[in-house]
Amino acid sequence: MDEQILVEQLRQGDKQAFAVLVNTFQKRLLKVAYGITLDSEESREIVQDVFTTVFRQIHSFRQEASLYTWLRKMTVNQCLNWRRRWKRRFRWHHDTITVENDSGLSRENTRMETPETLLQQKQFRDRLMDAVTDLPEKTRTVFVLFALEGLSYEEIADFLHIRKGTVASRLFHARKQVARTLNPKKPGEKPV
Repeated sequence: MDEQILVEQLRQGDKQAFAVLVNTFQKRLLKVAYGITLDSEESREIVQDVFTTVFRQIHSFRQEASLYTWLRKMTVNQCLNWRRRWKRRFRWHHDTITVENDSGLSRENTRMETPETLLQQKQFRDRLMDAVTDLPEKTRTVFVLFALEGLSYEEIADFLHIRKGTVASRLFHARKQVARTLNPKKPGEKPV
């Protein structure tokens, strides 16, 4: 469906258009939310809140950017607000993360694979998720926007109101830490 038509139907209160909106963007927004919150239940609630906000505030959408860009911005802002509230209430710590299949975080496999290959892929995804989980919040947010969302350095800087150099620095440290986690140094091995 054309985005302009979808927006017009949403502004008219069309429930079918709202269902199309949710079906089109829910998985992508869940990936963004989970990448920042590291909590699948909170991610679902945040995305649900975003859709509720869209339903109430679709008239304020000026269409200067794409509908997805607007939704993503709301999702990231909700996640960052959630994180700030969480930090005020509780001491921050990471629990072991289990990525659920319906969270939209797993890649679809299009070819036949052996059980051994599937196990290796799952183990790699688990290690990668652990590595991302261990990143500091600000670094993780930049990493998620770059790696998951494919935003450019300029877009991330604009989006988070930080300098482009800060984006580059955070991505450098994120990649370095993720690589260290995925390829731990063996005893007696010289650092790279």
